[in-house]
Amino acid sequence: MNKLEELRQLKEKIAQGGGQKRIDAQHKKGKLTARERLNVLFDEGSFVENDVFVSHRCTNFDMADTKAPGDGVVTGYGTVDGRLVFAYAQDFTVLGGSLGEYHAEKIVKVQGMALKMGAPIVGLNDSGGARIQEGVNALSGFGKIFHNNTISSGVIPQISVIMGPCAGGAVYSPAITDFIFMVDKTSQMFITGPEVIKTVTGEDISAEQLGGAMTHNTVSGVAHFIGTDDTDTLMQVRELLSYMPSNNLETAPIYATSDDPNRMIPEFNDIIPDNPNKAYDMYDIITKIADDGKLFDVMPHYAKNMITCFIRMDGATVGVIANQPKFGAGCLDINASDKAARFIRRCDAFNIPLLTVEDVPGFLPGADQEYGGIIRHGAKMLYAYCEATVPKITMILRKAYGGAYIGMCNKELGADLVMAWPSAQIAVMGAAGAANIVFKKDIKAADDPEAKRQEKIAEYEDRFNNPYRAAEMGYVDDIIEPATARQRIISALDMLSTKRESLPAKKHGNIPL
Repeated sequence: MNKLEELRQLKEKIAQGGGQKRIDAQHKKGKLTARERLNVLFDEGSFVENDVFVSHRCTNFDMADTKAPGDGVVTGYGTVDGRLVFAYAQDFTVLGGSLGEYHAEKIVKVQGMALKMGAPIVGLNDSGGARIQEGVNALSGFGKIFHNNTISSGVIPQISVIMGPCAGGAVYSPAITDFIFMVDKTSQMFITGPEVIKTVTGEDISAEQLGGAMTHNTVSGVAHFIGTDDTDTLMQVRELLSYMPSNNLETAPIYATSDDPNRMIPEFNDIIPDNPNKAYDMYDIITKIADDGKLFDVMPHYAKNMITCFIRMDGATVGVIANQPKFGAGCLDINASDKAARFIRRCDAFNIPLLTVEDVPGFLPGADQEYGGIIRHGAKMLYAYCEATVPKITMILRKAYGGAYIGMCNKELGADLVMAWPSAQIAVMGAAGAANIVFKKDIKAADDPEAKRQEKIAEYEDRFNNPYRAAEMGYVDDIIEPATARQRIISALDMLSTKRESLPAKKHGNIPL
């Protein structure tokens, strides 16, 4: 056999991972293999594998005689929509994708390459966890990966895709990255598995219930997206990458669009209900201002009273933060604050302008919220907006009350431009509550207290439940016709495209975590 033939055969054998039997078992679970996943993620034929021949050096227990092609992980680079992206994919067919010393070294190396080249990195996680036979060497490997995740944070987009089990220390690398995708029914994340929990606490819970995709997308907020299967999830990753720049020194790619930047939206003139307590769907607003009615929702199943999504306007990526009146009246609470703060910081790190669409009656009242630390969590949102130096536009549609009005990026939090619709109500609180406090004595002294109360509510509404008082004081830059919203936002983004703002020199701020 000549050397070229030997090379080909070796590579072919390594490409088989743990062998056909284990590949079949992977397919039986509805999962693709590591290399099949990479072929879906990358442009056809573009993936180049690194460290193909690396294997473990462990001699503990029976490891000296155990073959582990690629040491259970495939690493390399390729293109997604023609742009350079790095990736690693754990191979569950080889030692259950367990992380040993050289498995970790391969990941660390590809992380380093992505950072040097200023390109996104995607981690496809499918692993039984730390390789027990390698002991502390495996734990050291996790530590190196976490360190690289942290150093790369805010420099290059880091995306984690959970495509099987992810337990113990392994969950912390995804948690540090920018976005986490999970596959419904075939992926789980938890610090301690169901068996350990049963032993320690006696609680009987399934792996899916404890750490499945829907649990982390709806209850914990650990994950941001859910896919129906491996292919669907990876196609979503490709779409997300199209909204992101390659690194923090670039801007997101601009896509050609036939959607007129001056397009009017006449239906906006009547979209806000006359009754201020009646809900409407904020998605109807966002999709109509977006190019071609398209948005990419981030954390759609978590804290539904707050919408965070990417859209394009005149071809350029914009990050949208919006209250959703359909859920909890669009109030701010602990989970909504966390969701928004993280999204704001992601956009700011990667030069994505922020559009805040506001209809907020206040912070959610209640002992649960206070005990849960709404003050601390709400402060994260204030901090994130104040710290963000990207263009910031706020559009007030209806309610903008009290501290929540500030929290949704008013002028003082750094909004470059604040626009309001004629339906906007900007005040410390709603008219009924305010009248009860401000005109308490007048109401009590009246012959007909209820009639007096209604009179004073109308008086307060006249004075404050409109945007004109705020506009007179310069807190609102303009009151616009709703139909012109898309055109005015695009015009503002164009004006703000050369914005330059820097923060005082410091090591880093101290966000109220």
